[in-house]
Amino acid sequence: MHVTVNAATSVDGKLASKRREQVRISGPKDFARVDRLRAESDAVLVGVGTVLADDPSLTVKDADRIAAREERGESPQPARIVADSRARTPPDADVLDDPAPTYLLVSEAAPADRREALEDAGATLLIAGTECVCFPEALAALESEGLDRLMVEGGGEVIFSLFEANLVDRLSVFVGSLVIGGREAPTLADGEGFPRDFASLELEDVTRLDDGVCLSWRVEDRSTTE
Repeated sequence: MHVTVNAATSVDGKLASKRREQVRISGPKDFARVDRLRAESDAVLVGVGTVLADDPSLTVKDADRIAAREERGESPQPARIVADSRARTPPDADVLDDPAPTYLLVSEAAPADRREALEDAGATLLIAGTECVCFPEALAALESEGLDRLMVEGGGEVIFSLFEANLVDRLSVFVGSLVIGGREAPTLADGEGFPRDFASLELEDVTRLDDGVCLSWRVEDRSTTE
C-alpha cells in the first residue's frame, strides 16, 4: 500500500489550538490541493480524535474530479477510514453518511455494543490489534479490501504511529503563516517520539500557496538505518 500523509500546520508545527479546536490554517489554493489528493486516493484515513473534534466528511468536493474518478471506473468518492481503537465514533458522524463506504479500524478491546451500533450505522469494522489499532495489521486488512492508495489526514498520534511502523511513503505539509503555540497543542507527529533512528525525509518540492508554503518529501525506509 502506498501511504501519503498530508497535513496543514502553523509555522511552529501545530495542527490545532491548545484546546484542540480547529484553526483555519489553509486557504483556497491549498483546499483545492487537498481535494485533488483525495480524488487520487482509494481511501482517506483520520484518527477518531479528528472525527470527534471536527466531524469531517472526507469527501472530494470538486465535481470534475468526481467525474474523472467515475471515468476511470472508480467509485465517485474514496473510502473513508477511521482509526478508532475503542469504537468511539458517533453513529451519526458525517463519515458514516452515504457518499462512500466507511471502514473503522478497531481493537479487540472495543466494546461489543459500540461495534454493533457502528455496524448498524453502515460502517465496516476491521479488527486489528488487542488494546489499540495495530497499523501493519490494519493496512494489510485494507489492502485485502482492494485499497492500494491511502491518504492520511491526521491527527498527530495516528501520523506518528504510521511513521513508527515505517508505513509512510510520502509526506506533504502546508505551512500557514501563523503561530499557534501551546505545550498541549497537537503537533504533526505526537505519540512517544523517537529516542533515536529518527524518520528521515528527502525534500522533493517546495511550492508557495495562498499565504504559506507546501513542502513535499519522500520518506526514507527506517529499517535500512536501524
